[in-house]
Amino acid sequence: MQPRATFALKALIVVMLALLLVAQIFMIPRVAASTAERNPDVAFLEVPGIVGAVLFLVLIEVVLLCVYRLLTLVRSDRIFSPDAFRYVDVIAITMLASALLIAVSYAVVFAARAANPGITILALLGVTVSVALTLLVRVMRGLLRKALQLEQDLSEVV
Repeated sequence: MQPRATFALKALIVVMLALLLVAQIFMIPRVAASTAERNPDVAFLEVPGIVGAVLFLVLIEVVLLCVYRLLTLVRSDRIFSPDAFRYVDVIAITMLASALLIAVSYAVVFAARAANPGITILALLGVTVSVALTLLVRVMRGLLRKALQLEQDLSEVV
């Protein structure tokens, strides 16, 4: 990958991380407080909602940090090294954790009788996308493993 592209991607990741932090600190508590104020019947979900939303954004931040590290490996021409597998594995685990978090969050909302068809569809979509991305990352990990093996075989030939 070209150095400019990796630099631009890394810069965008830094911007996204900063925006996610702002959302975690300022936006989520305000939205939760105003939602609890407008809907007093589900106000008891304010704190669990904040915790769930912040945890979800933390999972996104973990994925972004792993992608940042993978871009560093690309830039230093070490992407086909065993170090890359650690970051890919963390991404896959994080994706599964996000699916679990979405499912648990939906269960809490459902148990509180605050679920509606829109929330149900969004929860199903979130779990489906998380699981699909986990499977995609696992396939990409297999391709990385195969590429690493081919590079090692080629270096033995040369």
